[in-house]
Amino acid sequence: MKSANLLKSLLLPAFIIANCSSPVYAQTASTNKKPKSTTSTKTAKTNTFDVEAEAFADIQVLRFQVPGFDQLPLKQKELAYYLSEAALAGRDIIYDQKSKHGLMLRKMLETAYTTYNGNKSTSDWKKFEEYCGRFWFSNGYHHHYANDKFIPECSQQYFTSVIKNSDAKKLPLEQGETVDAFLTRIQPLVYDMSVEPKLVDLRPNIDNIVNSSVNFYEGVTQKEVEDFYKKFDTKGNAPSWGLNSKTMKQNGQIVEKVWKVGGMYSSAITRIVYWLDKAAGVAENDQQKKALQLLSKYYQTGDLKDFDEYSIAWVNDVNSRIDVVNGFIEVYNDPIGKKGSYESVVSMKDMEATKRIKAIADQAQWFEDNSPLMPEHKKKSVKGITAKAITVIMESGDASPSTPIGINLPNADWIRKEHGSKSVSLSNIIESSNIATAKGGLLNEFAISDEVKARARKWGTLAADLHTDMHECIGHASGQINPGVETTDKTLKNYASTLEEARADLVGLYFALDPKLQEIGVAPTKEVGMAEYDSYMMNALMTQLTRLKPGEQLEEAHMRNRQTNARWVYEKGKADNVVELVKRNGKTYVQVNDYNKLRNLFGQLLREIQRIKSEGDYNAGRDLVENYGVKVDPQLHNEILQRYATLNIKPYRGFIQPKLTPVMKSGQIADVKVEYPKSFYQQMVEYGQKYALLPVKN
Repeated sequence: MKSANLLKSLLLPAFIIANCSSPVYAQTASTNKKPKSTTSTKTAKTNTFDVEAEAFADIQVLRFQVPGFDQLPLKQKELAYYLSEAALAGRDIIYDQKSKHGLMLRKMLETAYTTYNGNKSTSDWKKFEEYCGRFWFSNGYHHHYANDKFIPECSQQYFTSVIKNSDAKKLPLEQGETVDAFLTRIQPLVYDMSVEPKLVDLRPNIDNIVNSSVNFYEGVTQKEVEDFYKKFDTKGNAPSWGLNSKTMKQNGQIVEKVWKVGGMYSSAITRIVYWLDKAAGVAENDQQKKALQLLSKYYQTGDLKDFDEYSIAWVNDVNSRIDVVNGFIEVYNDPIGKKGSYESVVSMKDMEATKRIKAIADQAQWFEDNSPLMPEHKKKSVKGITAKAITVIMESGDASPSTPIGINLPNADWIRKEHGSKSVSLSNIIESSNIATAKGGLLNEFAISDEVKARARKWGTLAADLHTDMHECIGHASGQINPGVETTDKTLKNYASTLEEARADLVGLYFALDPKLQEIGVAPTKEVGMAEYDSYMMNALMTQLTRLKPGEQLEEAHMRNRQTNARWVYEKGKADNVVELVKRNGKTYVQVNDYNKLRNLFGQLLREIQRIKSEGDYNAGRDLVENYGVKVDPQLHNEILQRYATLNIKPYRGFIQPKLTPVMKSGQIADVKVEYPKSFYQQMVEYGQKYALLPVKN
């Protein structure tokens, strides 16, 4: 993404079918326990917990624990509860951001799922139920990762019968509208693949805004939007213009509908502010209180300068145990990288697991000084990077159910340069996924040799954790834009997110083999880096293609990022046979022949991508991505799909959220209990009942 990220995309332990800010995927090859940074007590406790819930379509839903929550002081429990309610209060927003029809369709599905009076044991009902699950998981009817629209597997006739045999009083009918008229209206939305076919369309030489279904723009062309924002100065310490608004035409003029109290999404944001103000009242310290108050102010004014003031205060809050990300943050869902999707992550510091990531952050200046970047593109002084591992308490919006596994914020380059950033690893999310993936299968099918498999089993989890830590901690925090060069949303446009993720990946890859990691005690041997090289190249060149349908090309930013990196070093290293695709018994494998030369190639590409970012070289960035990161070999793709189908693995994962319940005594909160719901479907129904704060039209 931009210079910060939610690591939905950097894979979990080695040989995951990967997503920075991208979803958790199956499946790791590693069956070993977490590194020493996770205590045996914690691991033993988690292993008694049933992490798996429903599975449907290409999705496995998991559950995670919040170890240590019961031991928190009451004030911190209360703070976590208020922040969790603030997170969930904004849940409606992401549905509307993904489609202007999203809330209406969700209301229809919730009504049908809960009130249909027909037979619920038929195969048709199961297909309808699966559509509901996919819709809730994706926060709309576009695949949460591939961005393609999906439709029900049941027939339109059956779908119609379900709606007609549900409670009409609860359907989102318009004034005077009959159920039959409603069904006529929604039919193309549900079944016509030509209506809103793709959430984000990044193809070159088209109008990316007009061809994307996301509800950030209406009635405007890409050129009109770009011309509109050209008048905003983005040099220096300028705000992230456009981050918190919908851009559209009114009376022939382009305007912004700002997301704030009194503006668009007001009823939900008003509730967010209510809970943030409650949280500020029980803040752990003055700095945290200041940050929460500034966030509340920003939601009330909609002024992006207030958001920057909040971001600075948030970065400076380094002592609080409880923390929160809440706002319009990541811009992956905007085809031109301006508009932020609503998301929230409430967490507490994992004191033990923080040691590894902190060791890396403490050496941030060394990594910057010793990177292969051109001297003029290096930061002379890397401002404070606060790094920690966190235990997730609650996620919402674009962070749920498909979750990040790492976070590095804020996204504004100038704030990161002058004030620093926070980099975190989501330890209990990773732990839960590790347990679910212990069954394995992918490694045996796709790894080239017993040596590679043994190395992955021994070091794969640590290798992936370290790459995640470096990607977030020193990757996004590295480098600088040349003076006078505009921000990447203007210079690199629809390639900005892919190139930024590629750059952060490359920082982690370049240093994965560096003896510095052994010196600071985070990697016992260079075998850890070799395991990550094996994993990254195999995933980027082969196994990530399992998420594509036959004939498709790569369009999602993180998938493009990984293939761009891997395909470039593969091609550039051919003369020395650095990496090769080997055929054995009719099957293709990736083999790394020279790890040191591969590291050197990663460094060369990192240097070039940083130059592209620093200089704002759009043409070079476009050519790099289009030439290496988009095209798929159909023959290889077909082979991989056939091999993968035999493994019976769901390629995507997401999570049910814990439930925080206050225990009241004499009108006051006397305790907060954490519960672990077992049904994803039931949680979605409950959320729809409790947190439906927006009208179906906004």
